[in-house]
Amino acid sequence: MTDETQTTETPAEQDSTIPAAATALAEASGQVQAEPQIDEHGRTYATGKRKDAVARVWIKPGSGQLTVNGRTGEAYFARPVLRMILSQPFQVTDRLGQYDINCTVTGGGLSGQAGAVRHGISKALALREPELRSILKKVGMLTRDSRVVERKKYGRAKARRSFQFSKR
Repeated sequence: MTDETQTTETPAEQDSTIPAAATALAEASGQVQAEPQIDEHGRTYATGKRKDAVARVWIKPGSGQLTVNGRTGEAYFARPVLRMILSQPFQVTDRLGQYDINCTVTGGGLSGQAGAVRHGISKALALREPELRSILKKVGMLTRDSRVVERKKYGRAKARRSFQFSKR
């Protein structure tokens, strides 16, 4: 090989290509943190789902106040188990009492709605603080629980239960 066939770059050109190549390599390996998604009001929005319930959740920095469909969280989710479900994403990420939550929930029962709000809170936290995504994903809070009620079949009393057998 001769020296004429090889192209030589100046040191300035080499410096400009190194960060671009490093950025491309980091993006390909998934190491680059996503930008936080915050609207003009300082809120982060996410949608959570569970069974037939759909929750639209907005979080913003605050004192940990929960508002569900215009009511306080304690009034809407009266059972302690449901309130515990809602606090799980904050307990796992050590952010308890740092964010105000405003959400609207439709469909399903209270248990499904609590699960939908938890899913929405987890997604909103991951969007607001991308470094929390791995923690939330590891404990399974970013995954939508796909279990839904099985449909009723014809010739059956319910989805699987048969009608009562009569010998005569």
